Amino acid sequence: MIRLDKDDGLWIVTIDRPDKANSLTAAMLEDLCRIAEDALTGARGLVLTGAGKVFSAGADLDAARAGLAVSPLWERLSGAIARHPGLTLCAMNGTVAGGAMGMALACDLRISVPGAKVFYPVMKLGFLPQPSDPVRLAALVGPSRAKMILMAGQKIPVDEALNWGLVDRIVNSDLLDEARALAADTLAAEAGHARSIKGLIG
Repeated sequence: MIRLDKDDGLWIVTIDRPDKANSLTAAMLEDLCRIAEDALTGARGLVLTGAGKVFSAGADLDAARAGLAVSPLWERLSGAIARHPGLTLCAMNGTVAGGAMGMALACDLRISVPGAKVFYPVMKLGFLPQPSDPVRLAALVGPSRAKMILMAGQKIPVDEALNWGLVDRIVNSDLLDEARALAADTLAAEAGHARSIKGLIG
């Protein structure tokens, strides 16, 4: 289940399947795509988070075996997030794994609770990552560390991910309160101004 809460220009999207580590079915992934595309014109800021102790384990295993692991929906989702003209944040309430990494990598900022891990076990599972994910990952952490995750299959603790630049802040207080605080200046600015600054950064 995907839950959407709209809060004065800030859309907060929650992956809400905690009993299955927030793993994604095709229907859930389609919902995420639709929301991210609607947010391009409907939201000034976008926050992605999860319910429970895990952000997302990526594709549901049964759905992955049925073809979801190589679905174009993953690229559609990350592309929509990356094109958003406002500020996008991944509020990692726990570990992020597999295809769900694409959502996190496409966001402008990644904040996390302590104790989370980041991993992308495509080598072990025999799948290729979605095309944009290695590029975005290497841009954040460099090619060697990208290979550490994608080829060596390492689970990176969030404090190490912070040192690498993969995570921007570890939050000991309420995660969504921190996300709202980080989005506040963008929400208060004119949409065109925020878009222009984001465009200058690249």
